[in-house]
Amino acid sequence: MLAIVRNWVNRYFSQEEVVLLVLLMLAALVVLATLGQVLAPVLAALIIAFLMQGMVQRLVSWKVPHWLAVTLACLVLVGTIVALFLVVLPIIWRQLVRLFAELPNMIEQGQRLLLLLPERYPRLVSAEQIDDIFNTLGSELGSVGQTLVTFSLANLPVLAAVLIYAVVVPILVFFFLKDSDKLVNWCVSFLPNRRPMLRQIWHEMNDQVANYVRGKVIEISIVAVVSYAAFLMLGVNYALLLAVAVGLSVLIPYIGAAVVTIPVAAIGLFQWGWSSEFFYLILAYGIIQLLDGNVLVPLLFSEAVNLHPVAIILAVLFFGGIWGFWGVFFAIPLATLLKAIMNAWPTAGHQAEWEAREMGENGEASTGGNDQQ
Repeated sequence: MLAIVRNWVNRYFSQEEVVLLVLLMLAALVVLATLGQVLAPVLAALIIAFLMQGMVQRLVSWKVPHWLAVTLACLVLVGTIVALFLVVLPIIWRQLVRLFAELPNMIEQGQRLLLLLPERYPRLVSAEQIDDIFNTLGSELGSVGQTLVTFSLANLPVLAAVLIYAVVVPILVFFFLKDSDKLVNWCVSFLPNRRPMLRQIWHEMNDQVANYVRGKVIEISIVAVVSYAAFLMLGVNYALLLAVAVGLSVLIPYIGAAVVTIPVAAIGLFQWGWSSEFFYLILAYGIIQLLDGNVLVPLLFSEAVNLHPVAIILAVLFFGGIWGFWGVFFAIPLATLLKAIMNAWPTAGHQAEWEAREMGENGEASTGGNDQQ
């Protein structure tokens, strides 16, 4: 038994680079678990820097000086933050307050519709069961509404932290974009000179993560804007609130669209009932989801990772349960990282054995192979 364990350890952990990779992963997990809240502005700035890097590179390709390209990108970021705080968020908040004010009427109307089921299907459902469901739902929504009313008083520290982030994050983004090469070289200086496995994982993930972040933000924006325009044309109540929900639903593949269908259909049913306008709303929502999955996603993620849908759902559930919103957002890149490590690990594990064989058979060939690596 000990021989089996020893052989397994020698096969997969015999190289310095493999041990270093394990230590780096453990250190990253410990830092995120213990200092995640403290480093939240830094992590958010890194993510936004990945997002803005494409704009900087495009401006540099147009012969714009690097410092000016970074400054313009940061000005766009600051303008977006100001627009969100002064225009979008107040409208969403007002619509959310109106929605919670009308929820009792919506629940009552839904209860009247569902009470028709016991008359038609008395063996499947009873009126008492429906009453119990709506009583529980009403009490839960009442507690949520009370939380919203007291939010401004009980969460002043949270609001202050948000304002601090709005100032600190753009500054960090500016320096991350301006000195990205220096920061990367400084981090690489702590690694061994020969790192073929780390280099393979880095090259596989660097462009992929940046493209994923930019593509996902563009997808959210396009889906939200198109949904908002469609809801305005149809005259749907709470159009901006629903459009933001539909845009954010693309963060969770397969599950998000199904979950957001419930509030969209509920608000449409409460507003129009079983009418042609309600079916037009469902049709428009279905077309938006169809175009997103079959046109927009292939265009934005033409180099998408080859992950099975089950693996994607498991990654969303796992990383979302650990890190919340950012875990959901980066579930696919994190799953891709694990896949890249698994693909590169056996190669690194067998590399020493291959080099020993080559050195024994032909020392010159072995030297040439090492130079290539």
